[in-house]
Amino acid sequence: MSNFTRLNKLIMRPEIKVVSDCGPTDSVLFFAVGGEIPTGAELSPAERDYASRCIEKGDTTIHINRYERSIFFVSPGKDLPDWRSREEARKAACEVISAAEKNFIKELTIVGPDEAVGLAEAFVEGMLLGSYRFDRYKTTAKERELLPSLLKVVDSRPVDVKELRWSEVVAEAVYMARDLINEPVIKMNSTTFVNEVTSMGKSGGFRVEVLGKSRIEALRMGGLLAVNRGSIDPPAFMVLEWKPEDARNSNPLLFVGKGVMYDTGGMNVKPGSYMEGMKGDMAGAAAVASLLYVVAKCRLPIHVMALIPVTDNRVNGNAIVPGDIIRTHNGMSVEIVNTDAEGRLLLADALSYSDLFTPSLVVSIATLTGSAEATFGTFAGAVMGNAEEEHFELLSSTGYSVYERVARLPFWHEYGEAMKSDIADLKNLGSRNGGAINAGKFLESFVKAPFIHIDIAGPAILKKDDHYRKKDGPGFGVRLLAGFCRSFSEKSGS
Repeated sequence: MSNFTRLNKLIMRPEIKVVSDCGPTDSVLFFAVGGEIPTGAELSPAERDYASRCIEKGDTTIHINRYERSIFFVSPGKDLPDWRSREEARKAACEVISAAEKNFIKELTIVGPDEAVGLAEAFVEGMLLGSYRFDRYKTTAKERELLPSLLKVVDSRPVDVKELRWSEVVAEAVYMARDLINEPVIKMNSTTFVNEVTSMGKSGGFRVEVLGKSRIEALRMGGLLAVNRGSIDPPAFMVLEWKPEDARNSNPLLFVGKGVMYDTGGMNVKPGSYMEGMKGDMAGAAAVASLLYVVAKCRLPIHVMALIPVTDNRVNGNAIVPGDIIRTHNGMSVEIVNTDAEGRLLLADALSYSDLFTPSLVVSIATLTGSAEATFGTFAGAVMGNAEEEHFELLSSTGYSVYERVARLPFWHEYGEAMKSDIADLKNLGSRNGGAINAGKFLESFVKAPFIHIDIAGPAILKKDDHYRKKDGPGFGVRLLAGFCRSFSEKSGS
């Protein structure tokens, strides 16, 4: 068992318990749907007036501190679409966490609203996700008490217990992804990553196959091998699979995640400020590994696979340089224009290898281009591809539902022209104009199945907390892809 897995056990999340009612001394949270204080909240005239004035001025979270107990109200706002109200409830959870820590509130009872189904579940999800801390390297980490440590959800209101359990598993998977991303590369190299995902497979119940360097060489995965030339750590290629007996799809959904453990830029070395956060360049790999954990743990009745090429991109005397020509798994040649455009070389091999499994849909997810980040910032992943429209619509609606949104880019054939080389089949870097789409068109050349590419360069690495989305590695993509797979399984069964 690796050191990282052992340390993982120090991570704490609030326990969820479903109860029939709340006690008179319980700290309790209500939802002020439509700006109205619920009738079940027993307040003094002064407290009711205070809460009403806070709601009137637009406060989302109101705290009434009676010292022996606290009463919270969450007012998600008026006339908002359901997906936006749920997001406001998730964000409010972080304010409640802060108040709980300041006021030593160990238990919180949540009363779901009669008027709006889904708010209690969203709030609990925000509490689970917002409780995450990556502080294991602080000497005080073991002394920190998680508050609140227990969430009691009253089930006499319209609360979906099944949804709460789903949120628990998804939050656990997001924690795993965040830990994988946030660990420094001195701990989380290719070997450690393989060990951790293998442990996730044993715990979650999905199959993990690891191809070492000799197998990668035999398969002629020239993109992965080229990037690995500058590394002191061996490459790996991981094949993950969840295939239940009651799978509703005859051909698998297949996900590909970029697994660059650290990206120095190679010989086109990044300036210092641009290298900051590059331990998170494997966020796509962390997302798809955590996705497999969710679908297996929740036993979704669909066949799902993931392919993860793993290495780092470093500099030494053996590293590839601009002007080199490599040959990928499917036999296509690629001219190296810039060694900092390395992720697409790994993904090219993985996408080509996906043909072996005849997938119905291939989705790649990667921190791939600064162009995507410049276009959408941290607010959305850039999505593009040639798959059926229904898949894009499902991905988009899921993105709004979990608030990991994606924004569609055109995928016209002209963007692929920028990736053609004079001396090879393709080059690994095209024009600065439309850079994210150029990269997507490059990837399309290596996959035969219907294809969607998600560039998460913006939302995958944050410089500061965004409510329950924590800085550094927030785990973007886990909830998006898990929700997509769940909706896909429901549609497949209808």
